Amino acid sequence: MTTLFKHSFCLVLLSGIQAAAFAQEVNIPPNTEALFSKLAADPSVKQALDFLKKDDANTLAEQKALVMIPSPTFKEQKRAEDFLGRLKKAGLDEVRMDSVSNVCGVLHGTGKGPKLLLSAHLDTVFPEGTDLTIKEKDGKLYAPGIADDARGLAAMLSVVRALKASRIKTVGDVWFCGTVGEEGLGDLKGIKQVFRDHKDIDGYIALESPTVPNEEISYQAAGSNRYRITYKGPGGHSYQAFGLPSAIHALGRAIAGISDLQVPKTPKTTFTVGTISGGTSVNSIAAEATMDLDMRSNDNAELQKLETQALQIAKDAAVAENKRWNSDKLRVEITQVGARPGGSPSPDSTVVHALWLSVKAIGGTPKLAGARSTEANLPISLGIPAAVVGAGGYSQGIHSKEEWFDPANAYLGPSKALLAILGLAGVDGVSAPLLQKRSPRQ
Repeated sequence: MTTLFKHSFCLVLLSGIQAAAFAQEVNIPPNTEALFSKLAADPSVKQALDFLKKDDANTLAEQKALVMIPSPTFKEQKRAEDFLGRLKKAGLDEVRMDSVSNVCGVLHGTGKGPKLLLSAHLDTVFPEGTDLTIKEKDGKLYAPGIADDARGLAAMLSVVRALKASRIKTVGDVWFCGTVGEEGLGDLKGIKQVFRDHKDIDGYIALESPTVPNEEISYQAAGSNRYRITYKGPGGHSYQAFGLPSAIHALGRAIAGISDLQVPKTPKTTFTVGTISGGTSVNSIAAEATMDLDMRSNDNAELQKLETQALQIAKDAAVAENKRWNSDKLRVEITQVGARPGGSPSPDSTVVHALWLSVKAIGGTPKLAGARSTEANLPISLGIPAAVVGAGGYSQGIHSKEEWFDPANAYLGPSKALLAILGLAGVDGVSAPLLQKRSPRQ
């Protein structure tokens, strides 16, 4: 990859653009190709890319430092404070922590362009007390959260340093945020707050764990609705009170009914009962039992259809359990604990085009990935051009204690992100922004 940046960056970029123009999945406009050609020829852009390669070891060191700071969802404060210091040190302006502990800063443009947001999430799925010791084996780093999303945070910092070192002046403002509440029941708490505070965001990129090295671009959002369903009854002794309805039996009826639901393969629509709990002892009629239900689809109509069916089954299970014992003492409580909006926009958006050409520029083969459930769900649902990309390197075992990260050529992730940023936000005196300013949301 050395010759790519030192000797033939322009050639690779131009050939990549030509190949991308013929790709079935996207239709790259000629003016976009021309804009990236201009960027490729600019000395400051080459300087920034060279910086990213030299900064690779430092970026990996920051990734290791960040993953060692516990950051369970809802308890991200310590990592947020550390990341705030790193953003300030990298040279961003207006670095601050907001009301929910997101940490954001801005690279100001000329004041005449769009507003682009990049984010990576601060939280992990791992609870307090998890051993976060990093182990190295066969060139890979093993640690819970080493890729998801410590890599995204570290890559973002490297991009900021490269932009500052090369003194590139963008046309549009570029915001960088480390966000809370991305995982599980966090329900996108952080990114929802960012978009409440900034109603003038024109485009968005999420830096996520790299499951395919520097290639995949996700532009569709798998929406999800999550419910906690709890059955409550009188409870009692399994022998002496036999004949009373059981919360666990009702839960079982509901799970059996939900498991038999039929959902379409296209658009991909899924469901699972992820957790269950309840009961007091083996010789007790359960007074309470709970399940957490997750439903997903990148088609909002299908998601709503599935939700209606599943929740009706949950209600019917309580009725059936009461009827079985000629009772009215068992009831069901249904509480929504998560709502991630989804969407299936066209791949022909400015953000997808910029990332596509950026992947080609670093020598990769871009491909459109399937729908994902990430922070990009929110801007996609709002009609804002958005996509998700890997932050460099390669990882597997995400959300498990065996999660690992391969740092080989990891600098290509930040390189891709930097090129996309410059294409979308524009470079003063070199290229106009691809991203169009939108009317601020109400």
